[in-house]
Parts: sequence; C-alpha cells; structure tokens
Amino acid sequence: MKSPKKSPVVGRPESTAANLPAEVRAALDTRLARIEGHVSAIRRILASSADCDSLLVQPSAVRSALNGVLVGLMEAHVESSVVPCARSGKNGEAVGRFRQALETVLKRS
Repeated sequence: MKSPKKSPVVGRPESTAANLPAEVRAALDTRLARIEGHVSAIRRILASSADCDSLLVQPSAVRSALNGVLVGLMEAHVESSVVPCARSGKNGEAVGRFRQALETVLKRS
C-alpha cells in the first residue's frame, strides 16, 4: 500500500523572496519584464495573423527567459536555505530542501 504523498513544506522564513539580495531581485525582475514583453508580442502576432515563424520565436524566447528565472531562483534558494541548513549540520534536511525544490521546478503537468 502506498503511503500518502507529503505536501511540500512552504513558508520557511529563510527562503522567502524578502531574503533575496537586491541584485538577484533586480535581475529576476528584468527577466520577468522581458517575459511580459514576449507574451505581449505573442498576443499582437496572433491578433495580426502574422506568419507562424514569427509566432514561434516568441514562445521560445519566453521559455528561455523563464528558464533563467528558474535558475536564478534555484541558486538563491540553495544559497539562502540549503547551504545554511547543511552548514548547521542538518545534512539530511538540506538534501530534502534541495530535492523538494528540484521536484517543484521539474514537475510536469
């Protein structure tokens, strides 16, 4: 019999967005603004019935920019949550936090 799936632990104070360094938040915000621009372009291209080649470029750019956001967030999570946990001697918990973050990022719908 399968054990019930654990729900992810959320809300750890050390891994809140408020703890991200200002330069990390700024870089993420820049990438998110770029994503917004590409999504707007997709909508404009669809509305104008432009060619599919032009349309395909934009989602690819969104995916690339979103991957950059995910990488930046994972790096920040490792630095703010996983590394301090491991340094405190809680290696098992640190690995669990990292594993949970990877599972969240790589989750397929």
